[in-house]
Amino acid sequence: MGDAVPVTTQDTNPIDSQAADDCLPDPLSLIEDTDWAGLEHAYGPAEDTPLRLIQLLAEEPEVQAEALGVLDMSVLHQDSLYSATAPAALFIAAILDDPRTLAQHQSYFPWDDRSRTLRAALLEWLGRVADSAAYGERTGADDGNDPGVTDAVRAVRGPIYNAVTAHLLAPDPAVREAALGATTALLQAPELAGQIVTTTRVLRRLLAESSDRRERAATVLAIGSWDEDTTALLTDPDPAIRACAALAPGCFDNSQAVQVILHALLDPANVDSWLPEPTAVDPWITDPLPQIEGRLRHALLAAAIERTNDFEELLAVALACVPFCSNLTIGDDWGPLLAAAFPSGYSPGAELTPAQHRFLSALADRDVCWRYTNLIASWFQDIGLPADRDAIKALLGSAR
Repeated sequence: MGDAVPVTTQDTNPIDSQAADDCLPDPLSLIEDTDWAGLEHAYGPAEDTPLRLIQLLAEEPEVQAEALGVLDMSVLHQDSLYSATAPAALFIAAILDDPRTLAQHQSYFPWDDRSRTLRAALLEWLGRVADSAAYGERTGADDGNDPGVTDAVRAVRGPIYNAVTAHLLAPDPAVREAALGATTALLQAPELAGQIVTTTRVLRRLLAESSDRRERAATVLAIGSWDEDTTALLTDPDPAIRACAALAPGCFDNSQAVQVILHALLDPANVDSWLPEPTAVDPWITDPLPQIEGRLRHALLAAAIERTNDFEELLAVALACVPFCSNLTIGDDWGPLLAAAFPSGYSPGAELTPAQHRFLSALADRDVCWRYTNLIASWFQDIGLPADRDAIKALLGSAR
């Protein structure tokens, strides 16, 4: 992310509507007043947690990195929550403004080769805590944590939010990115819904002042996910920003947004060039943008399918996508497109429409779509089509 954005000072919170009871505790008092021996983490009693928290402010960056790594493995093991998680998260939120968190941070874990400040790493960690706490609220499913543990973390989301949002306009772009991710996770909390408007106001300033495409795209997606208005950005000079604005749920019935999405998908290679997908950090586990699982192109295609009612309207996009399809991508592109082409299924002997014929013909001509047909069979079976290339070609030939 670029850093050409006017910013607030590190200790000034751009969110000005904090509740009086959402103040952070003094970090040292939190350490001293918490019965850590009575709390637990993934490996048992949390008596070792205070030392690791204090080591986050050590002078040696390698000690800081090890401390965060151990905390990650203990109080947030595989994103699970424990009774020690809430006070640990409060401590971390309370030290975010400490100058020692500006030390350059090399992750304790060998698979994470990012170089950034400890502050950015701590913000990202808090975002993971918040996301784990919101899992049950978001899905309605049991999060698997011990009774009372999740509620304890949810109870401190207010002060953590106040600490995190102080860095939405930080000078360091990596800190801004981590703060945005953590803020997005925290605003899943029902009790923080009233903060969405003020947070959006701050992020609109970032949108206007930042020149970094990825930062602006992530910001637009966050604003849109809160059901805030993104229609003004449908005419943004940057096509990536226009597309991200169009994805907002609030633009579902907006014809201009649909056209933005369809126009973008006519050139899939161009969409893929907008942002690094996947990121250089890890090509397999890191999503390209928040709010999106996988490629932006596939998110746009899913939106196009959902927001159009006639496959004729999708045909040009479908044909443009075929050169990027394979047996491994059927769940993301040509499978949903097939379902859209045959919304009522296919009955043997039925006449194909011209649009169905053209799309099936393009797929039949693409070799990599037909390797290991066990990966694609269910899509064809659900529609009523044969999951066999030769059978599809025979069907196309008889339909001429």
